[in-house]
Amino acid sequence: MKKISVVVPTYNQAAYLPTCLDSIWFQDYDDLEVVVVNDGSTDDTVEVLERYHSGLTDDRVSYANFFDEEKNELKRRFHERYRKAGRDLIIIEHEKNRGLATALNSGFRICQGEYCTYVPSDDICYPSMFSEMARAIQEKGADLVYADMFIVDDQGRIIRQFQLPDYSFESCFQDWYLCGVAKLYRRVLHERWGYYDEKLLAHDHELFLRFAMNGAYFYHVPRVLMGVRDHSAEREIYIHSPENWNRLIEESKELVKIARGFSERREVCEPDQEIEIVCQKGEGWLAQTQLDSG
Repeated sequence: MKKISVVVPTYNQAAYLPTCLDSIWFQDYDDLEVVVVNDGSTDDTVEVLERYHSGLTDDRVSYANFFDEEKNELKRRFHERYRKAGRDLIIIEHEKNRGLATALNSGFRICQGEYCTYVPSDDICYPSMFSEMARAIQEKGADLVYADMFIVDDQGRIIRQFQLPDYSFESCFQDWYLCGVAKLYRRVLHERWGYYDEKLLAHDHELFLRFAMNGAYFYHVPRVLMGVRDHSAEREIYIHSPENWNRLIEESKELVKIARGFSERREVCEPDQEIEIVCQKGEGWLAQTQLDSG
């Protein structure tokens, strides 16, 4: 079985973090490495992680399993709350907030799994998420697989189902970015084509576009495997604040333009030449974006 590394970046999400970690720890996949990157949180995230870490060893739970009629006693069976086999927890602490892309890179650079992904610390993985995605990678020969999602509120109630298109470069990168939330991919892609661009807010969009433009094989698993938190008005903070969200959307618009230009050039250029031309254009745009924003 291939080890899966799951990076969980977190910043001031202490209220949601244990639920997210439980949803990963209790997966039906047998070999998981969980890398939590606390990106300088100012809430009680440190304490939450300390309690979670100690609970992995100390917490015990029980269930009723036998009624002794003679003694009129209901007996209970005790067991450890968390499994230990096939699970590793690594915690990275940033003294100051350095941004999501930097937190992701801190996590992915120490990952040991052959497959990897990241899960936002307020989201929920459904129990078969990693087993189904790993199976798709193996059976389809894919480099990156992605699945559908439920959008949920703070109580976990389903607001809507987000059904993504089957993969084509056009539908997932030229029309709009539609493939990168519930995902799993081969870690070797980072070794070949780099990590998340720390200058960007749309860093996952840019990275997966980079993978696709260099020939990575994407595959859609048409199953709901993740619950993604809706960010209502009271939670429009950090990357979801109006200012940052608008910046992210503008970056994604430019990345869609790059994808469209790539597709146009593919019709008239040799493959190696077209990738080099379009990637240079992308890097030029990113540099200019930083200059324009000061």
